[in-house]
Amino acid sequence: METPSRCRVKFWGVRGSVPVPGPTTVHYGGNTSCLEVRADGELIILDAGTGIRPLGNALSDEFAGKPLELTLLITHTHWDHIQGFPFFHPAYEAKNKVHIIGYEGAKIGLGTTLAGMMESPYFPIALKEMPGNILIEELKDFEFSIGKVRVQAMVVNHPGVAVGYRLFTSGGSIVYIPDNEPFSYDRVADCDTKNRKLIDFIRDADLLVIDSQYDNAEYDAHIGWGHGCLDDTVRIAVTANVKRLFLFHHDPNHDDARVTQMLEHARKIAAKLGGNTIVEAAREGAEIAL
Repeated sequence: METPSRCRVKFWGVRGSVPVPGPTTVHYGGNTSCLEVRADGELIILDAGTGIRPLGNALSDEFAGKPLELTLLITHTHWDHIQGFPFFHPAYEAKNKVHIIGYEGAKIGLGTTLAGMMESPYFPIALKEMPGNILIEELKDFEFSIGKVRVQAMVVNHPGVAVGYRLFTSGGSIVYIPDNEPFSYDRVADCDTKNRKLIDFIRDADLLVIDSQYDNAEYDAHIGWGHGCLDDTVRIAVTANVKRLFLFHHDPNHDDARVTQMLEHARKIAAKLGGNTIVEAAREGAEIAL
């Protein structure tokens, strides 16, 4: 586990909606949402898309038979944020403790939703049959702690119940908002006021990972779908004085070349707006030290 003075974030899945493996997505990756955070002696996983499968394999190799304790934060229970959990190897080891935290993602509750996707005929092993010590906690409060890491949550604009998380660590703050549709600056008046809650939530973050699925032209056909327009998310990040912005939830129809084009466009917007925000596109395997 990391020493208290270090904080590290690693991307294991950066796509939205559906995994897209293949030669045209090799650079940025084709797995759905999953991040790993090591901070202040804690191992925290953000979402359980298909990226959690290779993460689980890497953790099993790293700990090599030693007990593992981790916390999995779920933003919401749409398929691309939970579909990797049945293949998460540490959950099959009785010595491990897996604490799953989220908010009510469906009327039947978080635990029932996660169990439902592993019922027959969808999956051969039921959630209750996984040997790991799995604790599922459905939260009501929007501030809590994971060891020394303080966490804030915020309800975001996405169909159903979805949240974003802000982690306050000794190395800096990390904001993760994988699915969100802000008010659009090109289409709605007085957007700074209407986006104020989001801007305040991410203000001065050291690292922001946020939904930037569509470019400005694509967004017109997807208004109300619950995903961000690139131009808007960059403007919001610069307004909030975010230090590093990572474009996230890459559209399954966007190959590596398209994501790179969007990144270049985002950097031009950030430069035009001024400020010091560094803009990157989330990429599987990339590690960031805070």
